[in-house]
Amino acid sequence: MHKRILRRQFIRFLVSLTAVTVTATACGSQSGTETGTAGGQAGSQQKVGVVLGTGGENDKSFNEYTLKGAREGAEAAGLGFSYVSPTSNSDFEKNIETQISEGANLIVSVGFQMGDATAAMARKYPDVKFVIIDYAYAAENGGTDPYQGDLKNVTSLMFAEDQAGYLAGVLAGCMSETGKIATVSGMEIPPVVRFVTGFQNGAKSVNSSIVAFNQYIPDFGDPATGKSVGQNFISQGADVIFGVGGNTGNGGLLAAKEAGKMAIGVDVDQYLSYPEVKDALITSAVKNIDLATANAVKEFAEGQLQPGIQQATIESGGVGLAPYHDWDSRISQECKTQVTQATEALKANPQLTGAK
Repeated sequence: MHKRILRRQFIRFLVSLTAVTVTATACGSQSGTETGTAGGQAGSQQKVGVVLGTGGENDKSFNEYTLKGAREGAEAAGLGFSYVSPTSNSDFEKNIETQISEGANLIVSVGFQMGDATAAMARKYPDVKFVIIDYAYAAENGGTDPYQGDLKNVTSLMFAEDQAGYLAGVLAGCMSETGKIATVSGMEIPPVVRFVTGFQNGAKSVNSSIVAFNQYIPDFGDPATGKSVGQNFISQGADVIFGVGGNTGNGGLLAAKEAGKMAIGVDVDQYLSYPEVKDALITSAVKNIDLATANAVKEFAEGQLQPGIQQATIESGGVGLAPYHDWDSRISQECKTQVTQATEALKANPQLTGAK
């Protein structure tokens, strides 16, 4: 009798173990597999596979919220869902191919660094749909629009980072007491550069003599270096730190918090995603990544996902500033008014940011 009870317990253990699996693959990537439901039925016919950037799934901003949006979109539509978090750029194509071999009909690839790998896999698997975040493809030498040619299965979700950065810069320029501000930035790639350019020009629009420090750090997952760079800028007088680079930028936010300085988050409302530094956060320069990704998954499920570029701007409500939260009563009406005026000015003339 005792043996039969133990056997039943062991069988129940095996069943529960196989319900959800999280593994480490041979290439060192972390992955997860889940199943969305709709009306109680598993979405076995279609599956969403997400390949994250190297910043990791717990970066409190870009990767984490793209994953959140894709997962929520898949669950709402009753689709299968899986993801992988590469540890190296060399893993990208391999990870995409693995997701496809495991049944993904829609690949969501996350970040500018995945542009080449996504294009290569989209050409190899023309019957699979691809959504890539932060990378747009252009015609070569005046040739055919790639979205109408060999990338007609690709949709690019783009964001006007320079516009969100510009508004953050306006606020920083108005709030700074030292006349010195700084960006602790990740890799020098177009989305990051747009944030930095917009931030610096926004600050100069309210204080032409402001000093704006910046340093690009060639890694999105290095908070220790980000913190060190932030501390260096603070020692030079910066009293507002804008962290622009996943976990690396988060290190800069932590430096500001520990020094009693002001900080600005990036990509998402980091007051919510990174509460350890919320006391320092006057706002965050946000891209509604989770909503845009969830909407793309919804369009895929409905057969409505179109190739081409979907651009989120101030005008469309796709980018902007997060609430001021605990700082609301400490930010002057003058500064709030300047942000409001800058918002309207950008709607009328997006070129104000100076970004290319």
